[in-house]
Amino acid sequence: GARVILTAFRGALPKVLMDGLIVRSEFKPAQKKGDPAQLILTGEDVSFAMDQEEKNVEHPAQPDTVVALKIIAQYAQYGMIPAVIPPPSLDVPIVTDRTPTQQGTDLQHLQKMAKKYNYVFHVTPGPVPGTNTAYWGPDLRIGVPQAALTMDMGSDTNVESLEFENAAAEAVQVRGSVQDRWTGMKLPVLSLPSPRIPFALSGLLGNPVAKTKAYRALSGRNIVQAVSDASADSEASSDVVKGTGELDTARYGGVLQARGVVGVRGVGLRYDGLYYVQSVTHNLTRKGYKQKFEIVREGTLSTVPVVPTRSIA
Repeated sequence: GARVILTAFRGALPKVLMDGLIVRSEFKPAQKKGDPAQLILTGEDVSFAMDQEEKNVEHPAQPDTVVALKIIAQYAQYGMIPAVIPPPSLDVPIVTDRTPTQQGTDLQHLQKMAKKYNYVFHVTPGPVPGTNTAYWGPDLRIGVPQAALTMDMGSDTNVESLEFENAAAEAVQVRGSVQDRWTGMKLPVLSLPSPRIPFALSGLLGNPVAKTKAYRALSGRNIVQAVSDASADSEASSDVVKGTGELDTARYGGVLQARGVVGVRGVGLRYDGLYYVQSVTHNLTRKGYKQKFEIVREGTLSTVPVVPTRSIA
């Protein structure tokens, strides 16, 4: 239950690596003389506090954006800064038609609402120690690019390993129709283009091996909800190129941040360019500070001619 904030310094400003709560502890006594005892602590970010109490709550005449803001505001004691982006197809419930209800924890409800629009909800520590950013919105993948991950460029190389996988055939497009609950008419449904800034030219030109999935509506869906469902299915499968690797922060010259944009260079025309940092694993020991990372984008061939070699954030 103790709150722990971990920060790392590379330069003058601290980078918040974790702000969360200890949820489990393990103690392993020394097995033989000369061996050290071990205390292992496991923590989760402060969204753990949002997942502690199941609730049955009604949210009459409140769109999902308002509900998200209301829930996040309940956790101000964790320095929670709300960043809530309204969906492009806002569905405002009418009291005489339906009343949205929450059955589950606050975290489960935020994630459930986000899934309807292929949105994401996550809590990111920072920007300064003691604060957290609670983001509910599209996976836009914008921001100032971090220092480029550089491979096979002599003394400029700053990653220890980096490899890529292109699973283009796993992408899907969604098409179909829905009996609109508002008008009673049968209307066509097609997944909309992603609102994310494209990082790959092949994603713009179309994917010739993408699967076409038939839209099968749940009962009682209107056209706005149906298009959101179709777009969510399509966008969820769009990250067909994935890169994995490891870097040493001393050689990289900083700390690679998850849920940010990073450039890649030195790996060839098809895979150079900008990527989204999907996950980062920190490994701090007495010998040094290394990071394993996973980066993704929607295809091959970069949309930008160059990437920044140094972070300007």
